Amino acid sequence: MSTRVKIIAEAGVNHNGDIELAKKLIDVAASANVDYVKFQTFKADTIVSREVTMAEYQKRNTKSEKSQYELLKKLELTHDQHELLIDYATSKGTSFFSTAFDVDGLEYLYSLGFEMFKSPSGEITNYPYLQKLAHLGKPVILSTGMANLDEIKDALEVLTSKQLTLDDITVLHCNTEYPTPFDDVNLKAMKTIADECKVKIGYSDHTLGIEVPIAAVALGATVIEKHFTMSREMDGPDHAASLEPNELIAMVKAIRNIEMATSGAGKKEPSNSERKNLVIARKSIHLSRHLKKGETIDEYDILPLRPGDGISPMQWKKIIGRKVKLDLSRFHKLSPEDLQ
Repeated sequence: MSTRVKIIAEAGVNHNGDIELAKKLIDVAASANVDYVKFQTFKADTIVSREVTMAEYQKRNTKSEKSQYELLKKLELTHDQHELLIDYATSKGTSFFSTAFDVDGLEYLYSLGFEMFKSPSGEITNYPYLQKLAHLGKPVILSTGMANLDEIKDALEVLTSKQLTLDDITVLHCNTEYPTPFDDVNLKAMKTIADECKVKIGYSDHTLGIEVPIAAVALGATVIEKHFTMSREMDGPDHAASLEPNELIAMVKAIRNIEMATSGAGKKEPSNSERKNLVIARKSIHLSRHLKKGETIDEYDILPLRPGDGISPMQWKKIIGRKVKLDLSRFHKLSPEDLQ
């Protein structure tokens, strides 16, 4: 991956099983100029037991007591729908991306020509899944919601057991609650992951608003993932913790601005844009009263005034005690030629 921050707009299952809504989400992502618009690739029959209940956030956001199986079954995308959305995203100038949740899903995305894979947080302890990613040998983005550092290291060990290296992997700090409380974000953990695991880092955000992903970029995130929706009022498990279209556009613009603001070499020196203001903003030594030829300059005879194109006030002590060569008026800007 290049040093440019990769922004993934996570449509996820916010299409609600409606292909026309999925296309509208792609339209929004393209208008926001994200790098990828991401969906989810799964078959409910192969990723979840029919008895398992929904997570509390899913119950809250769907106002339902259905099983996870019932919820997910209605949100599957068919092969034809995958191909349609890939073509549609391409026509809109953005890249279709998706997350798989089992080995079959990974093989399917590989068959579609995917050159990069995203491992969701729930699969970080799924050994067969991680092993399959290692065999595929394509760059991996690894989400780490609910994980501790040892689990991240174990996953990285599996991923790098074949041809992948740590340079091929970006690890996303993440919190798996929708929405995530701000006091649970723990954004400093992103740097801990970088230091301990020697990998590129990023952040997958589930907070409300755009502040945290922007802060993550300032702290070194190279990938940002954020859910978005047409409206947070829509029914579905993830809408309530997603950005609406105008917010997604604002986040992308802010990230690009922060990206530029943190791109300098780190050397502290006047920038190209501020050099012209040096003379205007700084001060030079001026006379506070009229001095006659031969008079000695006292501390009370001088004062710092703009502009700053004369003798710097940092030469204050060196000017005191010098004599002037000629009569000089009050507020005269001193120059070396004025002094004996």
